[in-house]
Amino acid sequence: MSDTATLDLPGARPGFLDKERTIAGPGFNRWLVPPAALAIHLCIGMAYGFSVFWLPLSRSLGGSVATCSADMSLIAELFTTQCNWRISTMGWMFTLFFVLLGCAAALWGGWLERAGPRKAGIVAAVCWCGGLLISAAGIHLHQMWMMWLGSGVIGGIGLGLGYISPVSTLIKWFPDRRGMATGMAIMGFGGGAMIGAPLADMLMRYFATPEGLGVAQTFLALAIIYFVFMVSGALGYRIPPSGWKPEGWKEPVKHANNVMITKGHVHVNRVWGIPQFWLVWLVLCLNVTAGIGILGMASPLLQEVFGGTLIGHPELLYGQLDKTQLATIAATAAGFTGLLSLFNIGGRFFWATLSDKLGRKLTYFVFLVLGFVLYSSIPWSAHLGALALFVIAFCIIISMYGGGFSTVPAYLADLFGTQMVGAIHGRILTAWSAAGIFGPVLVNYIREYQLSIGVPRAQVYDITMYVLAGMLVLGFLCNLAIRPVDPKYFMSDEELAREKALAHERAVAAEVRGESISTFKTPFAFVVFAWGCVGIPLAWGIWTTIQKTAVLF
Repeated sequence: MSDTATLDLPGARPGFLDKERTIAGPGFNRWLVPPAALAIHLCIGMAYGFSVFWLPLSRSLGGSVATCSADMSLIAELFTTQCNWRISTMGWMFTLFFVLLGCAAALWGGWLERAGPRKAGIVAAVCWCGGLLISAAGIHLHQMWMMWLGSGVIGGIGLGLGYISPVSTLIKWFPDRRGMATGMAIMGFGGGAMIGAPLADMLMRYFATPEGLGVAQTFLALAIIYFVFMVSGALGYRIPPSGWKPEGWKEPVKHANNVMITKGHVHVNRVWGIPQFWLVWLVLCLNVTAGIGILGMASPLLQEVFGGTLIGHPELLYGQLDKTQLATIAATAAGFTGLLSLFNIGGRFFWATLSDKLGRKLTYFVFLVLGFVLYSSIPWSAHLGALALFVIAFCIIISMYGGGFSTVPAYLADLFGTQMVGAIHGRILTAWSAAGIFGPVLVNYIREYQLSIGVPRAQVYDITMYVLAGMLVLGFLCNLAIRPVDPKYFMSDEELAREKALAHERAVAAEVRGESISTFKTPFAFVVFAWGCVGIPLAWGIWTTIQKTAVLF
């Protein structure tokens, strides 16, 4: 079946960034697409590592200048040049990142499906790197509002577009390995901080002078480095012709693990009214709320619960440690945070790949059931002083937190079809925006309340763990209720043809404007080179993190 009859093609040749110019020829190697996606995700994943800037920025006017008073209004602090910023004020950028990520993905996901991943990737690079440049100017001028606007708002939009840019493309290139393909790309977002944070630390030390800490220069350098990588990734995107399938692959016969996989396609504008969309939304939101709340408090949690145990003095509580001992356990907690990052990135690939075997619904059951058991066991292991069990439990929990992100695009493709899965994925990410607010607020406020009523620091997280375990029970029930989508929601053949025309798709072996599809065959050496460009920095980041986690052992 040819789709060329459905295309409404103007006479002008499409532009370089247009989707029509990214349709791959028969000689293209699909294994070039994952490293292109990784190039973008490893850059925007630095959003997780922005805390490396908080302490230097809190001394940006020099240590002799006072920190802004707690009595100062937020508006005044955004514009003042007379005092050093509070870390709590800068921390709002972290919230802006993930709120804007979800909102941008939801608002422009439909546009992305029609404009194509190359154009979306370029826009993401301009927004993310442009935001870093505006933030650098804000640091130089000591204007916090410029950092909020630059990295928080404009950069957050770049995060959203960059995050979803490869999803639909990867799923279409890998219909035989949907989970693995999206896991490879989204793995990069979890690992971006492992590269970006130590790189930023090295750059700040390089640019530091007696007059400044080199933070503004570091933002400028990162903007340039990330722009090169992100544009290279965007230009490397290719989409398969409509109807393309891997050589020799046939759609599997229905069985228990793939009964959820549909052959129909749902339009993105209809998903708001489909029960399965909201059930997946709730499952993702509850899973992420539990994980992100712990991720944000990992360092103080370990220190407050185990105190002197971390330095071989189990008889000493956290409040009984001196400054030297506190510094030592802080280094141990930093290693713990790095270890969680490793399991975050590893879980994104492992669980998404495993979901190709288990099926997406069963994989989420594993997340929710195992997560419930692990959250419920944490108070027990803490009271027992079993540090190894405590650390192992959190590593598995965070691996499933990452796995939830990487598995959900394939889950959506199974339920709603592949035609508009990128746009639907963009809308489901509003669950991440909600979880990014609920999780930290829940953990922080329960902790503060427990301290206010005199609960010992080592026990202030017990109730939190039981609350988070209860949230996973709700997630389990929502996942249990998910059924295949009713065919009444699918696009008709005419609607699907029209959507393919709007998405500028063409069939295998079709010709557009008299131009034959390229027969250029991708050299294997180029595939190796592309993987090396992303694999070497990623390996460096992993090795650096492993070295830091050594203090745990």
